[in-house]
Amino acid sequence: MTSGLVLASLVADAALMVLGLVAGVAARMGRRAPVYPLSALVCAVGAAAGLGALLGGEPQTLSLPLGVPWIGAHFRLDPLAGLFLAIVDLGGVASSVYAIGYGRHETSPGRVLPFYPAFLGAMGLVVAAADAFSFLASWEFMSLLSWALVMAHHKERGNAFAGYVYLVMASFGTLALLLAFGLLAGPQGHYDFESMRLAAGHHPLAGLILILALVGAGSKAGLVPLHVWLPLAHPAAPSHVSALMSAVMTKVAVYAFIRIAFDLIGPPQWWWSVPVLVVGAITAVMGLLYAVLQDDLKRLLAYSTVENLGVIFLGLGLALAFKANHMDLAAALAMTAALMHAVNHATFKSLLFFGAGSVLDATGQRSLEALGGLIRRMPLTSLAFLVGAAAISALPPLNGFASEWLMFQAVLVSPELPQWTLKFLVPAAGAMLALAAALAAACFVRAYGVAFLGRPRSPAAESAREVDRFQTWTMLALAGLCLLGGVLPGLVIDALGGAVRLAVGGAGLAPQASRAWLTLAPISDARSSYDGLIVFVFIAASALIAAGAIRTFASRALRRAPAWDCGTPDARPITQYTASSFAQPLRRVFGSIVFRARETVEMPGPGEVAPARLSVSVRDLIWDYVYAPIAWGVGRLADRLNRLQFLTIRQYLSLVFAALVLLLMVVGLWR
Repeated sequence: MTSGLVLASLVADAALMVLGLVAGVAARMGRRAPVYPLSALVCAVGAAAGLGALLGGEPQTLSLPLGVPWIGAHFRLDPLAGLFLAIVDLGGVASSVYAIGYGRHETSPGRVLPFYPAFLGAMGLVVAAADAFSFLASWEFMSLLSWALVMAHHKERGNAFAGYVYLVMASFGTLALLLAFGLLAGPQGHYDFESMRLAAGHHPLAGLILILALVGAGSKAGLVPLHVWLPLAHPAAPSHVSALMSAVMTKVAVYAFIRIAFDLIGPPQWWWSVPVLVVGAITAVMGLLYAVLQDDLKRLLAYSTVENLGVIFLGLGLALAFKANHMDLAAALAMTAALMHAVNHATFKSLLFFGAGSVLDATGQRSLEALGGLIRRMPLTSLAFLVGAAAISALPPLNGFASEWLMFQAVLVSPELPQWTLKFLVPAAGAMLALAAALAAACFVRAYGVAFLGRPRSPAAESAREVDRFQTWTMLALAGLCLLGGVLPGLVIDALGGAVRLAVGGAGLAPQASRAWLTLAPISDARSSYDGLIVFVFIAASALIAAGAIRTFASRALRRAPAWDCGTPDARPITQYTASSFAQPLRRVFGSIVFRARETVEMPGPGEVAPARLSVSVRDLIWDYVYAPIAWGVGRLADRLNRLQFLTIRQYLSLVFAALVLLLMVVGLWR
């Protein structure tokens, strides 16, 4: 079995690590190493290896005499690993090219450049790892490096707290994965994945392993209620790092769950799908309810990542349910939808974070209330952000629509499931998915309208100028990929075929690229189909005909009249619709229950000259009732245990003796 692709991937990862060390040494000497151009080149090599593994079909393995002596370090690239390696490295290419321009304005390059390439390399190692030790070591390295990047601007308000919360949640997730791999290894201690596959189906605690994998991967993916770190850490990091964390690192978490749940545990039970479906559906809706109330543009995008990861896990839950009931075609459909949405989210979320970074670069502002009118000052950024906003809102003919349409097709197959629990649960999850799609449209109409349309709300927005060519080219390239993925979804589905067959056990969708007009028909033409190319041609032709008709037949006579002022004759920017007022209906409908949102109006009395004030308070109940009590309890316990620092030597020896006796008793009872 050849190992050329695995070797190329590992060499690329090692080169990224070395580049990080060189950048650290250069930073100590007061110089800047060309980190971003070199990272883009090295990631291109890794992406080629990943695409080769995805399209090649046959797994490739490589073992190195590293790590634990009696285990070694095992690496493997199969179509599933190849897909996620391609996501990691293509995301690294886009982020690195974008950062060539964006990084020129970095105020703390010594805190970013050494860790950036190493972070990319660590994510690649996670995907290529084929034993528990290599996987967990790379996973922890990835977490620590991303924490260092979150703390790059640690002196800014709130960033140190964001880094602390992220580090705690990352450690908790790693602990859950450590326990999951420990159970998979069994009493024989077989920590390589191949041995785990041979023992698949014989785990008495397989359900517990699945829950631990869901918790471990879900904490990194940002599933509710493990999402609390994500809206804190993603905005704190530099924008190109935020794009990597949101669009790429969360996909590494998706890969970890798929690898464990669909490959290493063995044949699934139908009830395994229930917690995954419930968590995915709740996450999809809650993520957008959080997002639609945010005024910080990067925080809004971070919460929308929560929603999209919920959609992906909903698809994985459907795939588990169908696979457990031997509905192979339906399982392949659901898995294809989940993997396709992972690819699409990596594309349009990178684009949106790059757009937010460009806005921050040009204005120095992240608050929607300080933006406005940027479509005239930053036309290319505005166009690219509009495409990304439409894609994430699942509007045709863009890629977000294609993957969510596939997800709904999988939901429509659910009546054939034999379990009544799933017959009720899956349609409810589908309804929540539809609600999430509607909320996504409202969220990004609000974000784009307030940030880019209207009049500038601040001097910073008034003086904004378009960013440099590296940033605009990267955004426009990603916008083009969003369009291609929606117009030609069959090509993407066929490319994902090898990964889908590996995950669900051999079944896959029929080839789509050879169909007439590239029509997408995952089940049959009679049941449902989507013609992305025809939809695109119709929209483009309709727009051109309408524009031509207006230009040809419109009157050229000049008429002067007052413009419609929307009922606000005062031309000052402060009278415009604000982000808060746009969100008010949704806040009143959902927020009063979900977030305990409260509005307080202070109206001056007759004759008083004080302005009227509206104050809004929104609480995160998950933080208030889950994490705050835990933090309080840990603090109290730490205060109590602090007394142990002031014992005498005799008391310390007594504690050691008591602990030794207790451990001997536990060992005796265990035997």
